Amino acid sequence: MNSLKLSSLYQLTLVRFRLFLREPEAIFWIFIFPILLAVGLGIAFRNRPADVLPVGATTAELTQALAADKGLTAKTLDEASGTHELAAGQIVLLAIQRADGVAYKYDDTNPDARTARLLADGAVQGSAGRKDAVQTGNELVHEVGARYIDFAVPGLLGMNLMGSAMWGLGFAIVDERRKKLLKRLVASPMPKSQYLASFLLSRLAMLIIEVAFFLSFARVAFGVPFRGSLWQLGLLCLMTSLAFSALGLLVSSRAKTTEAVSGLMNLVMLPMWILSGVFFSASRFPAIIQPVVRALPLTAAIDALRGNMLQGTGLHLMMPQVLILLGWFVVPFAVSLRIFRWR
Repeated sequence: MNSLKLSSLYQLTLVRFRLFLREPEAIFWIFIFPILLAVGLGIAFRNRPADVLPVGATTAELTQALAADKGLTAKTLDEASGTHELAAGQIVLLAIQRADGVAYKYDDTNPDARTARLLADGAVQGSAGRKDAVQTGNELVHEVGARYIDFAVPGLLGMNLMGSAMWGLGFAIVDERRKKLLKRLVASPMPKSQYLASFLLSRLAMLIIEVAFFLSFARVAFGVPFRGSLWQLGLLCLMTSLAFSALGLLVSSRAKTTEAVSGLMNLVMLPMWILSGVFFSASRFPAIIQPVVRALPLTAAIDALRGNMLQGTGLHLMMPQVLILLGWFVVPFAVSLRIFRWR
């Protein structure tokens, strides 16, 4: 035990924990911020009954027909007033009685207006005596795992692993370089490898607390499912953290000021915040840039985390994502060891 306490690697790792605990901002961004973001998204995109859409009609008979549909709330307006309320967003559709039938005035770029058009026409046709050729019914399903919060939690986890790994490693190294601490350490008998290993060890130990805290909250507060193997989920989190730790080491290899490393960090992370599908599917982007999007480490991490948590996909079926994360660990780490500056 005494020999362990005298070990430079042990002491350096202990220093990392102490420095982290002295930074309330770091504690907030790693533990509190993802919780607040999950709460906000969970409330904003919670499952709730379908909206009742406001519509207008130019005759009392049309108003009565529209009001018969539970998905619509209708009022009678003349065409001029209805057009004004449509432009102001107070209604999403105006049904106008013409000599040859009914005309629907609405904005077809508005999803609610398109829905109102279908509901309104069904109500009008039904009131005129139209009979459905096929009897239909509804079987409503509210499946855990298909909600927006279920989709968002793996994205938030991946984003948090990226931020904590890169900032925790890169910013700390540049701060010590700026304070001339690296220059003193390199002159000591301590092996250089132990200095870098102390960052990785402290990061991996913190990873267990960070992931367990966030996922426990998501499970208790929102019932987010864990359909895959927990040890495989842990391995994916470990690989994600290692990949972004290597990137953090790379961007901090030569930077001498906190301003410089902050700029480099944002330059690396900003495209992934936008492209990697944290809050919406990365498949929304054009096909021409999909190879780039899929090659990003955050995209691979989020796709793998969602596959494990929401679909129960085994690790052997996610080898493309695993190999991408492995590549983003090996290559940046090897390059950073070659170009790393102690002064």
